[in-house]
Amino acid sequence: MSEETEEETENLTKMMFVMRKAPHGSIYIQEGLEVILIMAAYEYDICVLFMDDGVFAVKKEQQTAELGMKDFSKTFRALGGMDIEKLYVHKDSMEARGLTQDDFIVETEVLTSEEIAKMIEEQDVLLPF
Repeated sequence: MSEETEEETENLTKMMFVMRKAPHGSIYIQEGLEVILIMAAYEYDICVLFMDDGVFAVKKEQQTAELGMKDFSKTFRALGGMDIEKLYVHKDSMEARGLTQDDFIVETEVLTSEEIAKMIEEQDVLLPF
């Protein structure tokens, strides 16, 4: 958050997007990304959590040509330019899929289930995709 004070951030509505579905084979992740981009224009304290198969949404070097789909994962990099810098990955989901933080196209913070539960309690709005 570039110019906002901590107090200003605390007064904003806290909104968490939870990306749980695989990025291809359904439109959930793509629609979630579109909603995030729209909501970035408003005054919200936005964070994004990738868990379950949703961790694949930010995986580097996705091969989508054979699926006949565009690789939209690179669009997640635009979030930083919109002051959406709170990107989290569920540790167990990442490890269960054989991924590490180095496998992601964006900088993320890895959280345990307990840390995620606490963070969810702090949110005003929770949007699952």
